[in-house]
Amino acid sequence: MRGFAGTQGEVEDTVADPYMGFNIGSAKCRQMWTGEIKRFFFESPMVRLFKEHEYDDVYVDGMDQVLDLAATEPIPYRSLIIYRYYEPASKQLGTGKLPEMEDYARGLSNLIVRLREKVCANKENKMKPADFRVYLVAHSMGGLICRAFLQNPKLGDDEARKAVDKAFTYGTPHNGIDFRLIGNVPEWFSFHNTNDFNRERMAEYLNLKAEYKAQKGDKDVSILKNFDPDRFFNMVGTNAGDYSVGRGLSRLLAGETSDGLVGIKNATTHGEWNGQEVSSPRAFVFRSHSGHYGIVNSEEGYQNLTRFLFGNVRVDGVLEIDELTLPEKVQKAKDSGKEIRASYHFEVVVSVRGKQWEMHRRTVNENSATFRKYDDLFDKKTKKPIRENSPHLFSAFLDGTKRVNAKRPSLGFAVDLRVMVPDYVVDGFLFLDDHYEGGHIFRDRIYFEAMPPASATETWKVDYGFESETPNAATTPADVKRTRTGVEFIIPIEQKTQPGIKARLRVTARKWQ
Repeated sequence: MRGFAGTQGEVEDTVADPYMGFNIGSAKCRQMWTGEIKRFFFESPMVRLFKEHEYDDVYVDGMDQVLDLAATEPIPYRSLIIYRYYEPASKQLGTGKLPEMEDYARGLSNLIVRLREKVCANKENKMKPADFRVYLVAHSMGGLICRAFLQNPKLGDDEARKAVDKAFTYGTPHNGIDFRLIGNVPEWFSFHNTNDFNRERMAEYLNLKAEYKAQKGDKDVSILKNFDPDRFFNMVGTNAGDYSVGRGLSRLLAGETSDGLVGIKNATTHGEWNGQEVSSPRAFVFRSHSGHYGIVNSEEGYQNLTRFLFGNVRVDGVLEIDELTLPEKVQKAKDSGKEIRASYHFEVVVSVRGKQWEMHRRTVNENSATFRKYDDLFDKKTKKPIRENSPHLFSAFLDGTKRVNAKRPSLGFAVDLRVMVPDYVVDGFLFLDDHYEGGHIFRDRIYFEAMPPASATETWKVDYGFESETPNAATTPADVKRTRTGVEFIIPIEQKTQPGIKARLRVTARKWQ
């Protein structure tokens, strides 16, 4: 599912493309190990799915084999379908009348039901309707259509909803769109249904009116209902600078902490599942909202997509902080009774062994680092850590079936972790003595090499190592413990100087699929 078309001309351009833009790739230059500059091509997510995962489209002799009633060709189970929801709004292919979000959601339901009928009618698939499953992959507004369909019982068929196994969204404004000076897109701004990104309007089609009404202060419509948040992935772009729509006006209004249109803080989902509050898995990449160098047309986006859909291991990392010490001069000021304020940025970059791209990237320079105030991390009265506010650093999906080295059965990945020196405030004044911009309380890269169990009676074997001690190698055995859903192990994180940190990186791993 593609994203928003803001004008009638964009609608016509959209429907004129059979793949609605998912066939558009990118070409860029990359410096090789020799110093030579070579061209690098990303063929598009759709072409890569065709080539690497044996998908195919459903167009035969100019006909859509799913929706055209006269079409007779059988549909293979592994098919890639473009939901052409803008067709009714086209003056060339439809009535020219713009439907509502509710109409798009019902249309998605009808498409899934029709697809199930065609797939199950193909005897080669050997599939019963109850076993039929689909993945939803959506860019921008397409992700809101997915949510409207999934979480609003009035918009579609329950059997169609049950068929959805996972959903993946690129740059979706799950909590609406905010602009500088304006705030949230006003409800009265209805040109081409732009008010679909107004939070009060979103609460209507997302079945969140009761939750919206009950909220005080800042409103939140990123709540995912009636679908497991763990199976709903959020791909977040952090590069506003490359988004050129509106001659740069969009990125100017959206601000630096955005992909040029959607704010970072508005691009993720969460919800309650089995009695627990769950944040959906997400990855951050330095890409803009759309275009040749946008989030959809990126190797990083594609790798997160395919590992979420087809991978077999999920790994999460949470930094549990026990102590954050102050510089000596700041500590003396605190001991003398002065008020100290500090906030901390946590940078993290996750990469996998043998690959020339990153799975997840959050840094200060790219305005995407995880941010916590000291008072968020420690209780003012008891001074004890507030564990529920511990920074969740990453969710990574790994594919144990694909290896660069076939003779090396382990899974390998690295986490580059940095805790920045904060700007300390003493009695309301910025304290810059001995301050060097870009300094770190902690900075190291941690390597992991994990061996999956060979049988149900065995457990994972995990080794780890720090770049500062054993470069490019994981040599220390981790104490792996079984949990209800998988295994976990703890990596000590410590810097004894002032300022310093004492913490532990809690890593959990579980089977995925």
